[in-house]
Amino acid sequence: MSTEGYPRSDHFDGARFRLPGGTWPPSLLSVLRWKLTSRAAPWPSWVEDPRVPAPPPIQEGELAATWVGHATWLLRLGNVSVLTDPIWSERCSPVSFAGPRRVRRPGLAFETLPRVDAALVSHGHYDHLDLPTLSRLAEVHATTFVTPLGHAALLGRQAIGPVHELDWWQTWEGPRGARVTLVPSKHFSARSPFDRNRALWGGFVVEREGRRVYFAGDTGYGPHFAEIGERLGPFDLALLPIGAYAPRWFMRPHHMDPDEAVCAHVDLGSPATLAMHWGTFQLTDEFIDEPVRRLGQACANAGISAERFRVLRHGETVLDSRERREP
Repeated sequence: MSTEGYPRSDHFDGARFRLPGGTWPPSLLSVLRWKLTSRAAPWPSWVEDPRVPAPPPIQEGELAATWVGHATWLLRLGNVSVLTDPIWSERCSPVSFAGPRRVRRPGLAFETLPRVDAALVSHGHYDHLDLPTLSRLAEVHATTFVTPLGHAALLGRQAIGPVHELDWWQTWEGPRGARVTLVPSKHFSARSPFDRNRALWGGFVVEREGRRVYFAGDTGYGPHFAEIGERLGPFDLALLPIGAYAPRWFMRPHHMDPDEAVCAHVDLGSPATLAMHWGTFQLTDEFIDEPVRRLGQACANAGISAERFRVLRHGETVLDSRERREP
């Protein structure tokens, strides 16, 4: 990934991106220590999810979010459709024959998607930037792709485009009045051991007709949630990760656990929140349904109702989650 020509900033030194005042990516030595000193909980080889109703049609001014699985959402703001971190592949891996394999089918079949106006890619990890899926979107839907800085060259080599790269707090003006803003997250980016932090990472805020959705991507807990809420809120809907957090000594800087996700929900202004990033690919050591159980307890401890921080079934849709706010 090329960083040539990007302006220096508090999170870019001219060669690599970084967290302002934060930590660098985990070292290869710490990855080795994790693999040698811990044991992953057993997961089922396959989960057969019950069928759920197809996403209903919506009207202008309405908002719908359908959880496809992992960090993939179909967001519809009126007649604009957006996918987040789309992955329909069997594995999230640089090769097709090894690496983490999905244990449940996507909540929506790719063939049933509406026209996809934009695909938002939060960072370069294989469970978030899936080149085979992005290629299908480019070919079938002529989708526009929005990424943090540093990803356009990679996508261009696969004839995936057009691509709009953003720095933190920059906005892309999309079709039919849609706006997409890249916001900070506490994470890192890499496709191999040799390109660590050569590209930026982040979350997204999607706006249209007074509706606002915050998609966190991958992130550890930090003060950026309160800043995002202050600068770009209030939100109708927030999409927050609750899984891939064990062991904590290794994952804490880059992945939230359910207790921290509840803190992020509060920092954002306690919008209607939906959980993601659990139960699809086994990436870390916790049990498959542990994030859901722990989220329920964390919400109870904080006095947050299950309706304010929901866990959806794969393929389930939330329609018009809050009363519409006028701009």
